[in-house]
Amino acid sequence: MTRPAGTADPLPAGPADPRAALHRLRAEVAKAVVGQDAVVTGLVIALLCRGHVLLEGVPGVAKTLLIRTVATALDLRSKRVQFTPDLMPGDVTGSLIFDPHTAAFTFREGPVFTNLLLADEINRTPPKTQSALLEVMEERQVSVEGDRRPLPDPFIVAATQNPIEYEGTYPLPEAQLDRFLLKLTVPLPNREEELGVLRAHHAGFDPRDLTAAGVRPVASAADLAAARAAVGRVHMAEPLFGYIVDLCRATRSTPALELGASPRGATALLTTAKAWAWLAGRDHVVPDDVKAVARPTLRHRLRLRPEVELEGVGVDAVLDTVLATVPTPR
Repeated sequence: MTRPAGTADPLPAGPADPRAALHRLRAEVAKAVVGQDAVVTGLVIALLCRGHVLLEGVPGVAKTLLIRTVATALDLRSKRVQFTPDLMPGDVTGSLIFDPHTAAFTFREGPVFTNLLLADEINRTPPKTQSALLEVMEERQVSVEGDRRPLPDPFIVAATQNPIEYEGTYPLPEAQLDRFLLKLTVPLPNREEELGVLRAHHAGFDPRDLTAAGVRPVASAADLAAARAAVGRVHMAEPLFGYIVDLCRATRSTPALELGASPRGATALLTTAKAWAWLAGRDHVVPDDVKAVARPTLRHRLRLRPEVELEGVGVDAVLDTVLATVPTPR
């Protein structure tokens, strides 16, 4: 995922111009994170669609710093949970605590009661704790003893995982993977970007102090709400509905896959394509918008057949074949 093709120049700044505010986000994040423009775009799309993001990358590519910086630039509350094998569900959602002064149980909120939850190394915790996020991610609420406690709005989970380390990890169940709107791959920086990282640290950059790095809020929750409303008004022509359905149905019949995209994947592709088109400055979706977001929206919802995986074929390669074979509407 890269910057939307044909992106219009940012409009004049102002409280009634949420698109310009979100475009300024890239420049603000760049004060602390070198490169990763595509991942920033993915996080913005997730916020526009009220969806969750799974970030996959090797250690040391600034996944945690990136999420913290985006939260600061958007003036959102954020909390971080380090997922470990001994983490319990109540450590994530909160739990009832007995108060000896009142002789009653009171609910102590867990870290999910925030705007942007960083679930660091989510695949290091066992399924029992991972399942605590299912209701949180789908219903945006926590149920304890029959009482429902809604989470703040906006609320998204940004989870990270290491693609190469399997010792002490637990594969995420398909039901949880399907609740992520996007799976973004965080690449290693190129040579020039890595040189920029070294120069910044040589000059005294401290990733733990974003204020010293000059990162400040450039957009607000009001901007985000206005942007969501604008995305909802983006037009989708009838042939594009059929195109999205055909793409998802093609993944279900591809011999290389034993699990294709579900209808939830189709609705996710519809939503992300509209957000991508809006960020590009258009009020309608074109086929290229669907193609641009197809890989990050669908890659984690598909499962390769074991024999195909042994041959070294990746999910993105299968998606490339699907995109090349399904007829594009004119």
